[in-house]
Amino acid sequence: MFQVLLVRPYSVCPPWTHKFCGRSLLCGVPQGSVLGPVLFVLYTVDLIVLIECHSLSPHLYPDDTQVYGSCSPSSVSIFSAKLIQCIDAIAGWISLNRLQLNSDKTEVLWCSTSRHQSQLPRTPLPVGGTSVDPVRGVRDLGIHIDCDLVMCSHVQKTTSACFAVLRQLRQIRHLLPPSTVQTLVVSLVLNKLDFGNAVLVGLPAYLMRRLQSVQNVSTPLIYRLHRSDHISDTLVSLHWLRVPERIEYKIAVLVYEVLNGLAPRYLGPLTHVADLSGRHTLRSASSNCLHILPVRLSTVGTRAFSVAVKD
Repeated sequence: MFQVLLVRPYSVCPPWTHKFCGRSLLCGVPQGSVLGPVLFVLYTVDLIVLIECHSLSPHLYPDDTQVYGSCSPSSVSIFSAKLIQCIDAIAGWISLNRLQLNSDKTEVLWCSTSRHQSQLPRTPLPVGGTSVDPVRGVRDLGIHIDCDLVMCSHVQKTTSACFAVLRQLRQIRHLLPPSTVQTLVVSLVLNKLDFGNAVLVGLPAYLMRRLQSVQNVSTPLIYRLHRSDHISDTLVSLHWLRVPERIEYKIAVLVYEVLNGLAPRYLGPLTHVADLSGRHTLRSASSNCLHILPVRLSTVGTRAFSVAVKD
C-alpha cells in the first residue's frame, strides 16, 4: 500500500529582476517565456533534497510537486506521521523562498489493492494550516489515477471524450471526403486513446473492450459502413493497430528508449539487462534480454513497467 501526495505551490517568486508596468520587480519569472519553466526548476531544486531527507520520493513538474512513498498496512500511522513532518518542512521552505502553498489544489491519495481498500485511512492530513481529506482519485498530467489502480476513471473519461468528438464528426461527415475524416479521427480521437496508454498495460478485459469500442465506431465513420459490417479488413487498410497492440507498441518503444539512453532517467532503474556472460557460445549472449523480477501480486505487480517489459 502506498500514498501519493500532490503539493501544488503557486505565486512563483525566484530572485529575478525585470520591468512590469513601469515598476521594478525584484522577483518573479515571466509567464509564457521559454526559460520560465527551467528557471522555476532551478529555483525549486532544493525541494528535492528536503523531501528525500524524510525518506520520501519527490517528483517535480514545473509548479507541481508530488511526494509519494509506500508502507505496509500495519505501518500506516508511522508513515502518516512522517508524511506530516515532510509537509510541514515543505511549507516552511515555501514560506522562506517567497512562494505560497495552494492548499485548495493539494490532494492526498491512498492507493492499495481492492482487497485492502477497507483498511485505507480516512482521516484528513494537515497541509498549510488546513485539513485535506483523502480522495478516491486524482488527475496527474492528464492521467486519472484511482485509489485501486484499476484505471476505471481514466478509461471512462477517455471514452467519453472520444465519443463526444465522434458525435460532432458524424454531423459533418457528409461534407468531407474520407481522407479528411480519417485525418480528423487520427488527430482528435486516436491521440486521446494513445495518450499515456503505457499505464494501461494489463488492463482488465472489460475496460479494454470499452477502449476498443471507440476504434470500432471510428472506422465505420470514415468509410460510412453499416454497424453490422466487419472492420478487420478496414483496420488493416488503415494500418491501425487495435488498442491492446497499441499499448504493447508503446511499451516496446519505451523499452527501446531506455536501453539506448533516450528515456527519462527515472525509467532506467526499472529495467535490468540479464547477465548472460556465461553463455559465450550461444547467440543469446550478445542479446539485450531483460531480467524480469518476480512479483508477489499477480493483479497489480504484473502491471508494473519493470514486469510488463517481458512481453
